[in-house]
Amino acid sequence: MSFHYKRIIVKIGSNVLTQQDGMPDEARMQHLVEQVAALKQQGKEVIVVSSGAVASGRSLIQLANRTDAVSARQLLAAVGQVKLINTYSQFFSAHGLVSAQVLVTKEDFRDRGHYLNMKNCFQVLLQNNVVPIVNENDVISVTELMFTDNDELAGLIASMLNADALLILSNVNGIYNGDPKDPASQVIQEIDASTIGFSSFVSTQRSQFGRGGMITKCHMARKVAQLGIPVHIANGKKQNVLLELLKGEVEHTRFVPDKSASGKKKWIAHSGTFAKGVIKINEGARAALCTSRKAISLLPVGVLHIEGDFQKGDIVKLIDEQQRELGFGIAEYGSEKALERVGQQKQKPLVHYDYLFLNPEIS
Repeated sequence: MSFHYKRIIVKIGSNVLTQQDGMPDEARMQHLVEQVAALKQQGKEVIVVSSGAVASGRSLIQLANRTDAVSARQLLAAVGQVKLINTYSQFFSAHGLVSAQVLVTKEDFRDRGHYLNMKNCFQVLLQNNVVPIVNENDVISVTELMFTDNDELAGLIASMLNADALLILSNVNGIYNGDPKDPASQVIQEIDASTIGFSSFVSTQRSQFGRGGMITKCHMARKVAQLGIPVHIANGKKQNVLLELLKGEVEHTRFVPDKSASGKKKWIAHSGTFAKGVIKINEGARAALCTSRKAISLLPVGVLHIEGDFQKGDIVKLIDEQQRELGFGIAEYGSEKALERVGQQKQKPLVHYDYLFLNPEIS
């Protein structure tokens, strides 16, 4: 089965761009750029989310022994990002393509205004046939400001730009039904909404040079697929992996997309970090929201407790009686009015179903 996508996000992991000794693999980078250039020749829009700044920094500077881990990461990323983007620029120039650097932090997605500004930046780059090269700004992103890894960032950008597909290049062939090192393990070709319990068969081990592991990839891929965007996880070390993947000629894992969600819902799905309040709902409301096939809004009658100070239009988090996170939504009115209506019938919805995103794992 071949895949005909117009707008593609390609996420290239640290392990794809890094050699065994931790130094950058420029030959691999050049080959991936050749493939992106070939996709551009086919009239496709390609956004590259690339790791590799720290590895590039490691090739340029020797760290003092007394440097702590956070400072070391900042130093290597600051020095390495220049080399990384210059290398990309040089390789793309050989194909007559202009590339652009886009460095982001979680803070850049903190409200709808910032989100739309970021979206506009990408749109104008694509309109002018520029290849955006996106990376987290590791120089200022530390601890709570960091994305889990670039998979999370790639998923967010795929949702924001309503991409036709997200291609994640790792150093394995896909998601296995056991340990990838076990010869008996096989690549799962398709994962749909009914697949649950990734931790029972996916290794929790993190990659050698990156921050994330396969569990985080699975959860992120599921979330993006639930928003209507197919996600493919493949081996970026294979020759011509991008071109062969789109022809359906390479072994990999595909997360099957659900029906497409609205642009606002796509923003909500990735904006949980910025929730201003927490709404605890009762079992009846939980059952109605999570099991009904119809779109249902959250009414005050199903609310048990409200925490935080929020205004109309703010993001709020929904939890159940066991404190489990159910999802996120946009408040239809502020916390003061919501507190007055807790448990009451015949009241306006606190979160309308058009602006409600429920985690795929809880249904």
